[in-house]
Amino acid sequence: MSPQSPIRPSARERLLEAAAARFYSAGVAATGIDAITADAGVAKMSLYNNFASKADLVEAYLQRRHEEWLDLYAARLAPTTTPQERVLAVFDAYADHAATSRTTGFRGCGLLNAAAELADGDPGRAVVREHKRQVQDLVEHELVTFQDSAQAHALAVHLSFLLEGSMARAGLEGDLGLLGEARGIAAQLVGA
Repeated sequence: MSPQSPIRPSARERLLEAAAARFYSAGVAATGIDAITADAGVAKMSLYNNFASKADLVEAYLQRRHEEWLDLYAARLAPTTTPQERVLAVFDAYADHAATSRTTGFRGCGLLNAAAELADGDPGRAVVREHKRQVQDLVEHELVTFQDSAQAHALAVHLSFLLEGSMARAGLEGDLGLLGEARGIAAQLVGA
């Protein structure tokens, strides 16, 4: 009886993994299709069998990063018992996502980094915009449980600016501790 070999990920999965590593570490524009297919160990035709274009691959990468963050957020949300803790879970999930980038070198928010390279109207920018809107909405949803809606909206905007600003600075300075500082400020603002 021979040991079973592990199931090899699909070509699409390998392409997404290779693209994620390259896009995050080098940028979207600096990453060519040949590098992605070589890293994935697939023929160039496999890329076009799975993605209509590089733009389609970029959009899938951005959607994947959003889904990764949602999974991290769900894990952080599970043990919470108060709306204040649930707001802070957003900050914790951002820090968790940043920590997963250490193998390639933390460069800030992968979604914003990619969006900065994309032209206005590019579908990938819409994915990033929707992620940022959803994060702010998650925060606001918790805040309205202990503040009136106008105050909750204003604070949700403030907290999302704090979150995004801390991500940008942490990426520039290579200091994930800045995310913890932002969380501390957020805790004060929500009374946690």
